[in-house]
Amino acid sequence: MAELSAEVPLLAKSESDFRYSKNESFLPVLAKWSLKCLIWFIFLVWIAAIFLFPTDVGRKLLFELIGLTRESAFGITGSIFLGFSAPVLVIAFLAFIYVASFSGGKYERETYKTPRFRLWTFPVLTDGPFGVLCATEFIGILLFAAYVLWSVTVYAVRDHRLIQRFSFTIKDRSCLMLELTGLHFGIIGLFCLAFLFLPVARGSILLRLIDIPFEQATRYHVWLGHLTMAIFTLHGSFYVIAWGIQGRLHEKIVEWADIGVANLPGVISLAAGLLMWVTSLRPVRRNYFELFFYTHQLYIIFVVFLALHVGDFIFCYAAGAIFLFILDRFLRFYQSRPTVDVLSAACRPCGTLELTLSKPQNLQYSALSFIFLQIREISWLQWHPFSVSSSPLDGEHHLTVLIKVLGEWTEKLRDLTASVSDQPSKVLQQKIKRISVSVEGPYGHEVPYHLMYENLILVAGGIGISPFFAILSDVLHLTSDGKPCFPKNILVLWAVKKSNELSLLSTIDGQFVCPSSFNNLNLRIQTYVTRESEPPLEDGLVNESKHYCSLSTTSGNSISCLVGTGYNVMAAAYVLISTVGLILLYALLELYYFKPLKVFAWWYRGLLFTLTMVASAVVLGSFVIFVWNKSESNNSSCEKLPVDCEKNGLQNRLVIHDGTSKENLRSVQTIHYGSRPDFREIFSSYAEKMGHVNVGVIICGPPSLQSSVARECRHQNVRGKWNHPIFHFNSHSFDL
Repeated sequence: MAELSAEVPLLAKSESDFRYSKNESFLPVLAKWSLKCLIWFIFLVWIAAIFLFPTDVGRKLLFELIGLTRESAFGITGSIFLGFSAPVLVIAFLAFIYVASFSGGKYERETYKTPRFRLWTFPVLTDGPFGVLCATEFIGILLFAAYVLWSVTVYAVRDHRLIQRFSFTIKDRSCLMLELTGLHFGIIGLFCLAFLFLPVARGSILLRLIDIPFEQATRYHVWLGHLTMAIFTLHGSFYVIAWGIQGRLHEKIVEWADIGVANLPGVISLAAGLLMWVTSLRPVRRNYFELFFYTHQLYIIFVVFLALHVGDFIFCYAAGAIFLFILDRFLRFYQSRPTVDVLSAACRPCGTLELTLSKPQNLQYSALSFIFLQIREISWLQWHPFSVSSSPLDGEHHLTVLIKVLGEWTEKLRDLTASVSDQPSKVLQQKIKRISVSVEGPYGHEVPYHLMYENLILVAGGIGISPFFAILSDVLHLTSDGKPCFPKNILVLWAVKKSNELSLLSTIDGQFVCPSSFNNLNLRIQTYVTRESEPPLEDGLVNESKHYCSLSTTSGNSISCLVGTGYNVMAAAYVLISTVGLILLYALLELYYFKPLKVFAWWYRGLLFTLTMVASAVVLGSFVIFVWNKSESNNSSCEKLPVDCEKNGLQNRLVIHDGTSKENLRSVQTIHYGSRPDFREIFSSYAEKMGHVNVGVIICGPPSLQSSVARECRHQNVRGKWNHPIFHFNSHSFDL
């Protein structure tokens, strides 16, 4: 995904800045590639250090590094932090410079015009425990597996040589071998932990750098979570077996040593990790989401007691990634404190809710973004992700999400929305304000990658059509306004269970009013109603009765800009000042507390190091956030929300349009009853018609639908003729 950001135009103020060019001046290109090479160099050195760590060469380099800083204010902790945590933080800061300088439309980039395979869009595996895997993901899994096998092998050989030097009884030799094996599994687990927290930082600049959205990165967090907890479980199990053989199990488990590791905190940390692991398994997570969600908050116990268990300098093997997560978590907490105005709330007969929220004009996001919502009248703790169904070009001051009523939380939201939909205006205004909506995000791709393909196939299952409304609206706005837009041919394949779900298309019905949109765009919508053999007596494709309510005034609360793809300077300052604060605070602890008072207890130093990480983010980071938020408030106050204009725009978008719009919609849609899409036939026919071109395939739906589409993309790419298209698989499904 790293090369994607180098080949695709990024967002500036809006997607209207999307342009194409092949020419860039020499100096910007040189600066861009120099910075990219520097980032890659630091990353590869960091990875090499992790791979070499078990070897004699790695140990020698580590001892030399420790010798450089041992007598300084930072001691051994500073050495480990410099070698294994600092690279991640340096890459994060350089990433801000790269994104701010060479993204956002400042330099125009070439689109995907040359048909060719790409590792991150070529599905290699389509079934199995990992789901659909592209070539890049498959290579990443192989590298992690190679690292674990390599480390285990090197440690085993070294331990065997060490034990052979001494004369031990078989029992003592077995116990020592078990303890050494457990120790080394713990070290391997710490390095895996260094990667575990990177994908789960939702607004991470590292994810933006390589253009991996959070909904895709959660898969990597799940995989790394399974691997990390399996290794930590082996780490604890080997020690338990060794202590059981020695007859000192209870004594060792409750041991809390000052010098060396403290066993009891390790047991507590492992227990918390196991609870999170068990409840995160797919059957539990899908059927008991609240249990999974609440249990996963034990990550705080897991991290704190891990620091107590290993001490400060060992904790620094993974501290960099954990610190970036702390920074991201605190920023998200600050963003989500205020509530956001609900401009309209619609209840659709097909079991779908439509919420339109107030946003500032300078909020930067792209189509295929999503947000997390919290409704305090339902729960103060639950946050649920929803795709944004409106384009940034739909309106300057509102953002819309479609919510399918599927579970207890969404049912409560439907009842809450329905209770205010038929109220008199004054009562309505008071009641809808009681829907206290808090928002995190928007999150999503750094680049509008859906605009880089001339040919698009959008495959949706049920409510999975929601993010594609934003894509269609994006393209229709650009084409009708005469602005540059690369997509020319769009095929939408939509599978629904019942025909009443077809009424969702009225969400973008208003975009079909302008005939010029169809002159420059070849759009076809193939809809499959799988559980009905024939159309109902009254086709509710467009004319649906829905209840919606809107406010005549607002309190001025809109989505905060603290998290998103903008404000790179303030975000960089937040990370930089907090990181410098962490270093200075720990140096002060070392100089004026640890050394004068001769504090050597590992667990106590580990606890204070963790508190220092939190304090630097909360205290020093709060100063940057305050200035950032103040600047945002001043900008928002300068652009008062034109309530009447925005309200009229929402009315026009929600109210059913005239016959012209209805006829245009029917002209691009074909409905098939009682059948499912035959992807082999559809893709083969499409390949024969289009020739040798790139085709972007974006899928949003259940895992079975993703597997079917990925399997067909792979089949067409591998067995297709030389003059057939190359299908690029992109998933937009959020399976949490």
